[in-house]
Amino acid sequence: MGISIKHEKVKLIIGLIAGEGLFDKVKKKLSSKFGKIDFESKILDFTYTDYYNREMGADLKRQFLSFKRLIPPEMIADIKNHTNALESNFFSSNNKRTVNIDPGYLSLSKLVLATTKDHQHRIYLDKGIYAEVTLRYRKKTFCAWEWTYPDYCSKEYIAIFNHLRKELYKAKES
Repeated sequence: MGISIKHEKVKLIIGLIAGEGLFDKVKKKLSSKFGKIDFESKILDFTYTDYYNREMGADLKRQFLSFKRLIPPEMIADIKNHTNALESNFFSSNNKRTVNIDPGYLSLSKLVLATTKDHQHRIYLDKGIYAEVTLRYRKKTFCAWEWTYPDYCSKEYIAIFNHLRKELYKAKES
C-alpha cells in the first residue's frame, strides 16, 4: 500500500499573449493577486500560430512571468479561473479578448499548463479546468511531448523554463 504525502510546492508561471501595450497593466493585476514577480522574460514575437489573430489582432507578443511565492499545485484550477475572469477586465469595446493569460506551474520534473479544453492527454482537475503536462525534464533539459504546442518546443522557450527550473532548485535548497 502506498502512503499519501503532500506534494512539494511549485513555481507559478504565467504566459501572456497580447499587444505590447497591455503587459504592464496585466502584470500589475497579477502581482496584486499572486505576489512579487521574480522573473519576466523579454517580450517575444508570437509567430507560432495565428489562432488568436481574429479575436485579438495581429502582431501579438508573448511574455512569461514567474512569481516568488511557491504554490501548492492543487491551486492551479482556481488560479486558471481567476485569470480567465481577469481577461474579461481587458475586453475590447466589441467584447473580444485583448489578452490571453495562461497559468501553469513548474516543478523540478515538469511544466504543467492549465486549460479549459479537454483532450485525450489532459486530466480533469476541478471547476471546469484540466491539466496538461506540456514539458518534461529529462537529460538536463525540458523536452516536448507529441502534443506540446509548437512555441513551447522552441529553444527560446525551453531556455526560459530551464532557467526557471534552476531558480526553483535554488529556492528549494535554501
